[in-house]
Amino acid sequence: MSTDPRFPMGRFEKPASLAASEREPLIEIIEACPAQLRNAVAGLTPAQLGTPYREGGWTVRQVIHHVPDSHMNAYVRFKLALTENEPTIKPYDEAAWARLNDTAETPPEVSLALLENLHKRWVVLMRGISEAGWKRQFVHPELGKTVLETYLALYAWHGRHHVAHVTELRKRMGW
Repeated sequence: MSTDPRFPMGRFEKPASLAASEREPLIEIIEACPAQLRNAVAGLTPAQLGTPYREGGWTVRQVIHHVPDSHMNAYVRFKLALTENEPTIKPYDEAAWARLNDTAETPPEVSLALLENLHKRWVVLMRGISEAGWKRQFVHPELGKTVLETYLALYAWHGRHHVAHVTELRKRMGW
């Protein structure tokens, strides 16, 4: 674990490429993410849900809602890359999304259930991708081309990254 509260698992390290044998363990990490997030936030009070995981950072509630927001975008990007030739995806302002009223007013359980069901679909999709499919790409207007297998690695990291925000906060606060 890192001592930087922004990156408790360290920063994402982009793999040069992934062998077929390396993809299934990453899919399993994504499959486990909803249960891990649910366990990380279990029993938290409304005041605790309103606590930022670090100074200047998002609250636990915002993290809970951010993960399915982000993973929905990733799922759609996977589907676009699998069905279109190098589609240009639409970026979004994560911080602005986190400030919207649905984040403040929606019970965390709604986003936890959404994440569980989204991941069920996403895992089925990923387990059916051919070897050639993993090499398909989409274009991010600011970041350029991204290969699906790289995105798999990023999102395996992403879920654990945000779960660690919550678990590390709980350790620091003695919750």
